[in-house]
Amino acid sequence: MSGPLEGKVALVAGATRGAGRGIAVELGAAGATVYVTGRSTRAHRSEYDRPETIEDTADLVTAAGGQGIAVPADHLDPSAVRQLVGRIADEQGRLDVLVNDIWGGEKLFEWDTPVWEHDLDNGLRLLRLAVETHAVTSHCALPLLLRRPGGLVVEVTDGTAEYNRDTYRVNFFYDLAKASVLRMAFALGHEIGPRGATAVALTPGWMRSEIMLEAYGVREENWRDALAREPHFAISETPRFTGRAVAALAADPDVARFNGSSLSSGGLAREYGFTDLDGSRPDAWRYLVEVQDAGKPADVTGYR
Repeated sequence: MSGPLEGKVALVAGATRGAGRGIAVELGAAGATVYVTGRSTRAHRSEYDRPETIEDTADLVTAAGGQGIAVPADHLDPSAVRQLVGRIADEQGRLDVLVNDIWGGEKLFEWDTPVWEHDLDNGLRLLRLAVETHAVTSHCALPLLLRRPGGLVVEVTDGTAEYNRDTYRVNFFYDLAKASVLRMAFALGHEIGPRGATAVALTPGWMRSEIMLEAYGVREENWRDALAREPHFAISETPRFTGRAVAALAADPDVARFNGSSLSSGGLAREYGFTDLDGSRPDAWRYLVEVQDAGKPADVTGYR
């Protein structure tokens, strides 16, 4: 059986792990050909020095029913991104979905540290990785995406526009990076909307990424063991939940109604009816406001 994205071509920039991997796999499960990029390969690890690779992600895409194609790329290098887009144009002649998920900042930010005390080189590097990479990728890839009407750009960030407007996020550099990506989607919506495409910002909730699971000393199979340490972790979700959000957007013929908007995985689950792998629909951002940030004890009843 063909999926709703059969014949579509996607580029997931920053697909080595976390949300990028979950998005790539779910686009593949919907039948898409997915180019997955990043700096961690089986031959060379990035400064993250972690085991996940883009080749692994591509294999997961193919196993899910799509075609996964791994392409090493540093998205701070415009020539490398131009070469990547040129390859997609030569091999496919089209680009239907662009996902800007590049981040790379976990080891660069310091919690609750004011800008004058934060390591400046790390803070500026974080901004380059989290913001400049997205700008470079959009600059190079959008001409191909705009060849056909109906293209979709997804800017992946942390926090909705509403939440980040009213909430200080971690520190100056982190806050600025995540707000910038939200604004990128808004600006892109104005630029590509009249040309027949759609741009949105999308945030996962509290995501059980490889790094997050490792931080809590658990695996996906026993993630609930982490609740003894952090009860609010009960609202968490898998990276595939965000992937299903992107796949639903990409398959929606009326996706333009969201152009320029800030969206969340939990909100889109209500909109489209998809679930996480366990059948639940965690609504993390509503939970954060109404329960965790309000100082109430952990209780996910009605939120997943």
